[in-house]
Amino acid sequence: MVRQAKKIHFIGAGGIGMSALAQYFHDQGVAVTGSDRSTSPVTELLEKKGIPVAIGQKAENVPSDAGFVVYSDAVPADNSERTRARELGLPELSYFKTLGQVSLGKRTVAVAGTHGKTTTTGMLAKILVDAGVSPTVVIGSIVKDFGSNYVRGESDLLIVEACEYRDHLLELSPEILVVNCIEWDHTDWFPSLEAVQATFHRAMKHVSAEGVVVTNPDFTNIAPLIKDVRAKVIDYTKEPAYTLHLPGEFNLQNARAAAAAARAVFPQITDEQICASLAAFQGTWRRFEYKGNTERGAEVYDDYAHHPTAITETLRALRALRASGNGKIFVAFHPHLYSRTRDLFDEFAHAFGDASEVLIAPIYAAREVDDGSISSAMLAEAVAKNGTPARAATFDEIERTLATEPASDDVVMTMGAGDIYQVADRLVS
Repeated sequence: MVRQAKKIHFIGAGGIGMSALAQYFHDQGVAVTGSDRSTSPVTELLEKKGIPVAIGQKAENVPSDAGFVVYSDAVPADNSERTRARELGLPELSYFKTLGQVSLGKRTVAVAGTHGKTTTTGMLAKILVDAGVSPTVVIGSIVKDFGSNYVRGESDLLIVEACEYRDHLLELSPEILVVNCIEWDHTDWFPSLEAVQATFHRAMKHVSAEGVVVTNPDFTNIAPLIKDVRAKVIDYTKEPAYTLHLPGEFNLQNARAAAAAARAVFPQITDEQICASLAAFQGTWRRFEYKGNTERGAEVYDDYAHHPTAITETLRALRALRASGNGKIFVAFHPHLYSRTRDLFDEFAHAFGDASEVLIAPIYAAREVDDGSISSAMLAEAVAKNGTPARAATFDEIERTLATEPASDDVVMTMGAGDIYQVADRLVS
């Protein structure tokens, strides 16, 4: 079905993975349409590439002659466009189900893990594109080096960022599987760390004896999972410390994983090629991204971090970057999901130790309903009790504060998987 379709409609086309897949089918000569709730840099990218995206999801957006529709995890079954698709008798496929179908018959490299998979995928893509391997790439963010979250390739090599949420990772059959690290996340789906590990264990065991698993075999949450893996296990920590534009120990580890995967894909690659590509890598949208300066001169960064570990490591890297200065670090954090905020509450409460002041936006609900058990005010109180001044605030309050309080020697970091990046954009506009 996927390979024969001449027209496909994407519901939630502004999703970062959805938009990359839409571009892939567009390049295959398929007529692609899409819709989303609001405009974004991603929907604008699709429009520039000739893929029309209707803003506002309505039944009439669905073409009656579409071969099938693709929907993102954020689109529920009772969405008006999905309902209309069923009325028209059009098959519905999830994003990862579709990606799994696309990967059939290709040499697939899946980059997974709780943290770092977007940057690692981008680095790996940069190395292999520079080496002339010509992979097709689907990435979870816009990579500055490519100006897109998608790269069109001419070979049979497919590099994809793979997410464990709802066991989507298991839709893929990779020849090479990269697992950066494993922690408890997506708590609305995984009731425990052990449940997360079980999914990754299944994914690792699914890699054939001729394949490769690239990981850190000494990482506490990974070590027990590789004992019965058929594939060759490559320890990416054996790679050297590469010179990068990007700060942070976590990015050094991402680079090591990308380099090890590149060697597995293309054994002829030289050390010099890997070093040159990684040194030139410019990073991705919303990953420790420098945005500019406020009117008062404060530097502004934005980051997608929405898990306590990612927050801690990102702020640690920012503090190290600013080690020579005396300015404050202002953080605007947008919690993502009630379930994650509630289940990892204690970890979040301790994650902001390198900040000088934290402003916490209302929790981004996404697919969830507020049951009253958790709030940004509760989190702010907990952060403050651990020694970092913090308060809950609306987006307007956050923007006014960050526009007027930070001075020229201060720095602002917006963080979270929701819409907080828009505050950073307005601060520097």
